[in-house]
Amino acid sequence: MMQAMADKGPEKNRQILSVASITTAFNAAHLLPRHITALLQQSRPLQEIVIVDNGSTDGTRELLSREFPMVTVLDGGGNVGAAGGWAVGLAYAALEKKHDWVWSFDDDSIPDAGALEALLTDGVSADADAAIGIVAPLPIHKETQTGYLPMLWRNGFLKPQIEDVLKDDVWYADLVIASGALVSRKVVETIGLPRADFFMDFFDFEYCLRARAHGYKIAVITKCQLSHKIGDAREIRLPGYKKMWPDYPPWREYYFTRNIVYAAWWLHPGAKGFVIKHLLRHVCGVLFFSKHRTKSLIRMFHGAKDGKGAKLGIRFLPKRS
Repeated sequence: MMQAMADKGPEKNRQILSVASITTAFNAAHLLPRHITALLQQSRPLQEIVIVDNGSTDGTRELLSREFPMVTVLDGGGNVGAAGGWAVGLAYAALEKKHDWVWSFDDDSIPDAGALEALLTDGVSADADAAIGIVAPLPIHKETQTGYLPMLWRNGFLKPQIEDVLKDDVWYADLVIASGALVSRKVVETIGLPRADFFMDFFDFEYCLRARAHGYKIAVITKCQLSHKIGDAREIRLPGYKKMWPDYPPWREYYFTRNIVYAAWWLHPGAKGFVIKHLLRHVCGVLFFSKHRTKSLIRMFHGAKDGKGAKLGIRFLPKRS
């Protein structure tokens, strides 16, 4: 069925490129129908749709078998997190099946019907020197119309102004989130797989930095916007100050803190000063805005200690009803 779908695609893309999507799913039976339907409705059809099941217990596997038999389902081997699921999916789609490009998603991301065609036409096909290794949309929080901006890396995050990003059809970044990103098979073959031992958070930034270190460009197609939700986001307004606060649960505060500290202490030592300041600012945010203030601060302390000691892997597991 997927091959029949591919025959509808634009001639130039069908002849040259094979594209698969991979989606990491954890107890996502209520989310996947809308997500997969959006993938099936792409104006430039996919050659394969892959779901990596991270140990779901809510009937996700049964739903996929019953309603979406054309989808390839991989067993993540338990809850291996967004990082582990991405690694499993890329290993299958890029290294085993040899798809030219792999489109990565969280289970709650909804691409517009023309998203893949836009990424391929304005990103991949426009790349004369074949140096682009990752092509990404602009993730948007639909409820607030807030963009999760791509960033530059200068021994730390350098956030651009939204006006500077949107004034160009293609904006070149150093850091983009995994969900919605189109990754070239050449990148996976050259730099390897994402770090599954990160479990959650910063694993996509680490992968971007690895790709950039090998000379690959990361192109953001600004007119291609992806509906995406990060955390329990809400807008914080103070005099002269406005910001989206994601209000992550304590377990996620642990992984973000641990992984960014590990990256600064063991992978990018020049970023130590930035990371310390960044985490201190985040501690202030947790104190003022978090619904789980005390437990989040405890988890951040554990994360900083484990990151500095290079103790990675799975320590806390999330729950999704």
